[in-house]
Amino acid sequence: MPGREQILRDGLETLGLPLADEQIHTLFAYLALLQQWNHAYNLTAIRDPVMMVTHHLLDSLSIATRVKGMRIIDVGTGPGLPGIPLAICFPERQFTLLDSNGKKTRFLFQVKTTLGLGNVQQLQSRAEAYRPEQPFDAVISRAFTSLAVMTETCEHLLSKHGRFYAMKGQFPEQELSELPKHYNVVDTHRLVVPGIEGHRHLIEIAPA
Repeated sequence: MPGREQILRDGLETLGLPLADEQIHTLFAYLALLQQWNHAYNLTAIRDPVMMVTHHLLDSLSIATRVKGMRIIDVGTGPGLPGIPLAICFPERQFTLLDSNGKKTRFLFQVKTTLGLGNVQQLQSRAEAYRPEQPFDAVISRAFTSLAVMTETCEHLLSKHGRFYAMKGQFPEQELSELPKHYNVVDTHRLVVPGIEGHRHLIEIAPA
C-alpha cells in the first residue's frame, strides 16, 4: 500500500490541485497537531493516519476548485475542516473559522500560530451571534446543519452577491425542498473524493 504522502499527492492530482511541496508539508504538520491534540481534546473520531489523509485533507480539498471569493467563513469548523486545508491551499485568501466549542478554537489558535497561517482567524461564537464588520463572499460548512437552518442562521454573514457552499453526504433532496423561497440553488456538484467510497455532494446556494 502506498504511503500517506503518495496517497495525498495522487489524490491532489485526481482533484486537479497541484500543490507545492511546502504546502504538502504544512498539511501533514496540521495532521500531526490534530493527532497530538486529539488525545486530550477528542477533536475527531478518525484516528487512523491514512484515513486522516482521505477523510480530512482530501475530503476538505474536494471543494477547492468550486469555492469562489476572497473572504471566506467556515461555520461549525470543528478542528478546522475544511477551513485549514483550504487556507493552506489558498494563502492569498482570508479564512475565518467559526465554532462555538472553546477546545476546538484553542486548537485552531495553536494551528494558526504553529504553522504561521497569517490568512486564518479563529473565533469562538455561535453563527447567529457573530456580527462581522463586513459580510463574506462565501459561507462554507461541512455537515453543519440542514440547509434551511444554515441559510437562516448565517444569512447575515453572507454578502449580497455571496454564496453558501454546503458539503453533504447523500444528495439532500428533502432539505432542498425545505429551503426558503428567497434562496436559489445555483448548482449541485457530485464530489468524487479519492480514497472515500460513498456519496459526497456540494450544494451551492445564493440569495434570490
